Amino acid sequence: MHWEEARPTEECAIPDAVVDAVFSISCRELPVDHAYALSQAVQQALPWFAEDAGAGLHLIQIAGSGNGWMRPSDPQALLPLSRRTKLILRIPVQRAADARALLHQTLDVGGQALRVDQIAFRPLVRITTLFSRHVVIASGDDEAGFLQAADDQLRALGIRPKKMLCGLKTPIRIPAGTLQTCSLMLAELTLEESLQLQQQGLGPARKLGCGLFIAHKDINDLRRKPE
Repeated sequence: MHWEEARPTEECAIPDAVVDAVFSISCRELPVDHAYALSQAVQQALPWFAEDAGAGLHLIQIAGSGNGWMRPSDPQALLPLSRRTKLILRIPVQRAADARALLHQTLDVGGQALRVDQIAFRPLVRITTLFSRHVVIASGDDEAGFLQAADDQLRALGIRPKKMLCGLKTPIRIPAGTLQTCSLMLAELTLEESLQLQQQGLGPARKLGCGLFIAHKDINDLRRKPE
């Protein structure tokens, strides 16, 4: 864990150059590890997606363990999707019209049919606590090394995180091998840093859902003991 004291909030000067394209989908189930299959399906439907450095893919969130049920460890195991499940692409605003080409297509994601029905565009959040479920940073297996490597990359972007917390490690399998990813939470960013990080991401493999940040509750909530 990396922890420093708070600093004053600053004015935000980052323009709205990136948005999330949120698609309603119809899909019964997907493999636990669907990152590569989904990325390939999107790139086949949207050829520009692979080449645009500003484009990224949010992985579809599938049910976790709970209420006595354990999420399968087999990456090929199929898990059901909720009717509220969305497919989300993070794209430059100038690609908004191009993203509409995905509408009414049926994607083959690991042998499962995923139909794209509707689209809406959502601006990036203006919040100073961010979370990424998958960050790829070569740092060994220890938490301290991961946080130090993440801090180095953030500072290279001009971002000075005050509080960082890493969490769940998740492998993502690709034909060339396995990407080792770790979740990462950052808190008490400035609004400018927050938007910059959401637009640029952190680390490689943006097309596989890595390094993309979303809003999260305040990191201080994680340190409070239940009353």
